[in-house]
Amino acid sequence: MRTPIIAGNWKMNNTIAATKALVTELIPLVKDAKAEVVICTPYTDLATAVELTKGTNIKVGAENVHWAEKGAFTGEISADMLVELGVTYVIIGHSERRQYFGETDQTVNARVKAALAKGLKPIICVGETLEEREGGKVEEVLVRQTTEAFKDIAKEDLENIVVAYEPVWAIGTGKTATAEVANDTIKIIRDTIGKLYCPKCAEEKVRIQYGGSMNPKNVKELMAMPEIDGGLIGGASLKAPDFSLVVNY
Repeated sequence: MRTPIIAGNWKMNNTIAATKALVTELIPLVKDAKAEVVICTPYTDLATAVELTKGTNIKVGAENVHWAEKGAFTGEISADMLVELGVTYVIIGHSERRQYFGETDQTVNARVKAALAKGLKPIICVGETLEEREGGKVEEVLVRQTTEAFKDIAKEDLENIVVAYEPVWAIGTGKTATAEVANDTIKIIRDTIGKLYCPKCAEEKVRIQYGGSMNPKNVKELMAMPEIDGGLIGGASLKAPDFSLVVNY
């Protein structure tokens, strides 16, 4: 079956010194984890995180990647640059990127292709806003976002892609979808991938995380659901004891 994957999304937090302290504290706490463990850090912390996690079971991811190999894109980082650092994963299409930085379904797709072409594993974020949920548009939004994200992606690449379902209304708000709602909503995403490729591919190869305020208190209930393969963890990933409780659920 699908191997669970718990990824921390640090967002714009932690200096290099703070990274050293957090990762050093985290390593012994998660060394026996059954889930795959990933920490996604700001660009300035990546080299430090990669160096410190060598020889451990922790993989390192970035929080974004540009779709071009190089060029006049001031402030952006390419897949080659991330590969050179030793990065394994990269978050693409996070709701904060969509909300604040003009990310679209089309740019998400372009970034996914760029990441895969260089051997990086994308964590593709999809999810609806509160307005969309209350308006009965959950399925419409998720089908559209998922379909666009996977456009022109080969079936062979599916096992290298993780999807994170993040209900936008539950990020950083302390609100969480019930385990049942999260499970049912993630099934919409898996069914969509099944229609795009094949049901067996979606069932066996694609891991889908829940990314809406998963924490030590609710992780057991969420991870007991058949469709949920892990979590994309925000706030709880910034404290080693909290993140280790989620990882070792």
